Amino acid sequence: MASATLLKSSFLPKKSEWGASRQVAAPRPVTVSMVVVRASAYADELVKTAKTVASPGRGILAMDESNATCGKRLASIGLENTEANRQAYRTLLVTAPGLGQYISGAILFEETLYQSAVDGRKIVDILAEQGIVPGIKVDKGLVPLAGSNNESWCQGLDGLAAREAAYYQAGARFAKWRTVVSIPNGPSELAVKEAAWGLARYAAISQDNGLVPIVEPEILLDGEHGIERTFEVAQKVWAETFYAMAENNVMFEGILLKPSMVTPGAESKDKGANPWHVSFSYARALQNTCLKTWGGAPENVKAAQDALLLRAKANSLAQLGKYTSDGETAEAKEGMFVKNYSY
Repeated sequence: MASATLLKSSFLPKKSEWGASRQVAAPRPVTVSMVVVRASAYADELVKTAKTVASPGRGILAMDESNATCGKRLASIGLENTEANRQAYRTLLVTAPGLGQYISGAILFEETLYQSAVDGRKIVDILAEQGIVPGIKVDKGLVPLAGSNNESWCQGLDGLAAREAAYYQAGARFAKWRTVVSIPNGPSELAVKEAAWGLARYAAISQDNGLVPIVEPEILLDGEHGIERTFEVAQKVWAETFYAMAENNVMFEGILLKPSMVTPGAESKDKGANPWHVSFSYARALQNTCLKTWGGAPENVKAAQDALLLRAKANSLAQLGKYTSDGETAEAKEGMFVKNYSY
């Protein structure tokens, strides 16, 4: 048996106190006895994978849109949502020359994990050749949380171990699970605890099957609240999540934490400064210009790949603290917030 000192999330304001007070009491250490469980034979590999994905100057390309969402992207350039068109677009992305200089990991949808490129090579093999670690989206989406304030919970734990074992065999080495917390809807104590526990169970199951879990307790941007309120909620969610992971014996060295940026609500009049971000994981922000440039035309593939590399390089420089907006187009500077966004 071993003892670990943790900061229990109960030191933060109770739900009923959040609206009345912004003061947070000093953390109250809680000693918890637990059996230290390592991630069996995968421990060293998990740490290596996590370090690779989080390597300086590189980040994650999120191309894990469901087929329905991918169809919406294709429709925006006048293409039908067919497997051939999805394959063509995904081939364009992963074969961009030198993409691995800026991208360390790519999150895939299940179809993409098993899909081949237009030239017949498996997409996971192309990523490996680029030095990019393949990842996989494993959650089954958000559904209404009964007993909450119109909030949601993330489903997908049933059968997760078997699915992740198969994903590992197919070449995936990290996983993504997206759960969300809404500030305008509370967040209720129930929603916060459900999000934290779901993330913890997913993380433990992922590590047990050789996949580094991206732990993503997302605080939605929707709302008129200020940055202080966002930080207050984020602090509570982070504390609950790490407490739950400790209870589930998750190996912290073998996870990738993806917290939301702490910003004012999207409808807030107070646009305060944002904290520094240590890496990046983007989907539309990297792909939007690339998709429009391609337009479904084979002769535009190189120009589209150049657009992708330009955006990837800009994010790489930002991650290193070297980015400037000099020479950027107006389109590149446009915000991409979508209210009540789902994918």
